[in-house]
Amino acid sequence: MPHMHTILTAQRDAFMADLPVTRAVRLDRLKRAAAMVKDNATRFCDAVSEDFGHRSREQTMMTDIGASLAPIAHAAKHLDRWMQRDRRPVQFPLGLLGAKAWVEYQPKGVVGIIAPWNFPVNLLMAPLAGVLAAGNRAMAKTSEYTPATAALFEEIVGRYFAPEEVAIVTGGPDVGKAFAALPFDHLIFTGATAIGRHILHAAADNLTPVTLELGGKSPVILGASADIARATERVTLGKMMNAGQICLAPDYMLVPAADEAKVVDGIKAAASAMYPTLLANADYTSVVNDRHHQRLTDWIADARAKGATVEVVNPANEDFGSANSRKMPLHIVRDATDDMIVMQEEIFGPVLPIRRYDGIDDAIAQVNRRDRPLGLYYFGTDEGERRRVLDRTISGGVTLDDVIFHISMEDLPFGGSGPSGMGAYHGIEGFRTFSHARAVFKQSKLDIAKLAGLKPPYGAAAAKTIARMMR
Repeated sequence: MPHMHTILTAQRDAFMADLPVTRAVRLDRLKRAAAMVKDNATRFCDAVSEDFGHRSREQTMMTDIGASLAPIAHAAKHLDRWMQRDRRPVQFPLGLLGAKAWVEYQPKGVVGIIAPWNFPVNLLMAPLAGVLAAGNRAMAKTSEYTPATAALFEEIVGRYFAPEEVAIVTGGPDVGKAFAALPFDHLIFTGATAIGRHILHAAADNLTPVTLELGGKSPVILGASADIARATERVTLGKMMNAGQICLAPDYMLVPAADEAKVVDGIKAAASAMYPTLLANADYTSVVNDRHHQRLTDWIADARAKGATVEVVNPANEDFGSANSRKMPLHIVRDATDDMIVMQEEIFGPVLPIRRYDGIDDAIAQVNRRDRPLGLYYFGTDEGERRRVLDRTISGGVTLDDVIFHISMEDLPFGGSGPSGMGAYHGIEGFRTFSHARAVFKQSKLDIAKLAGLKPPYGAAAAKTIARMMR
């Protein structure tokens, strides 16, 4: 893809010519990024709904438009502090003799952003906020699964940015593969773990540093002390938002054996209250395409075939089989076992397995025998039990007494662990991810090398320095 190399070269040349990147330039770019989203909010809502088959304007305004403006505003507000040099202590005796040390956060250059389809505006713009705040240029690859949104980005970006500042790249898997292989100064990918492995391989030939925001099976642990009605409502809201097509969606629930029936009833009640109908309900999102709808259908059939009881939450008794729609009701999978695909793969849809546990250590063991998840959720008032869950599990992030919300906190780093990702962004962590932490040491006016005995021929001064070092 020669044109991508041309864009990258132009961006890097412009970047080097314009160093240093001032605060005013960074703020101006952030302002233009916000304007690009805000000015075209209605068109973005329409494009996302077209790509999904249906998604409500209100959801897109909250999860894509508002959630894109928030990190941009946060970066602009805190940019002065983030850009300040970070003074560091100088070890004895150099500090006493006048030496100084500090870290300067320099922009890296050109950052590649590979955005997914599930939140196609937010998951391009949120990393872009950190990229621009850090003083970089950006090339962003949109998802081929959201072509209307991609086309809109491609159409409007030139009104707000010169191509040497921010460029949009569209296309299918071949374009994505070539994009990941470009010699960026940093690359951030949000998407599936399997694709993340290919991204890492592609970037390795250029030694490009990579941030991977992946997914995995984010568990909900319902403690014995939890308020079941409140917990099930919050889990249901998180599971059915965007029809479960969220990297942080609660993927499966671990519940005390004695509470399973109450949990199932609570989920059904919450889902029915939020979505009394589904097919004509403007608030409920469609599964993004036929392939994903068929995948979910096959996984549900696999669970049934292997002994699961699947309860479909369909309060209006609608006929989904004959509907010309990819809307899918919530499926609660009871008696889910490890040999079922729904307990092996990230679900990314309105399917919720429920498993019983016997004591909190059993729940923790069930989490720990799987790959480290992107998110973990615990409900309960038992402080000792909560602390044990936090201490004995590893996940990208945690929300207590709710689900998903930790991603919305701009001052918290967002990232995974192991197969759920590497690196983090949001807030100051994002600024530093997309910056080079450059160490600077300023020597004192004294001849330190002579005083410390570093100059040959070695003698008494060198012996004293060595003796001090060995202490």
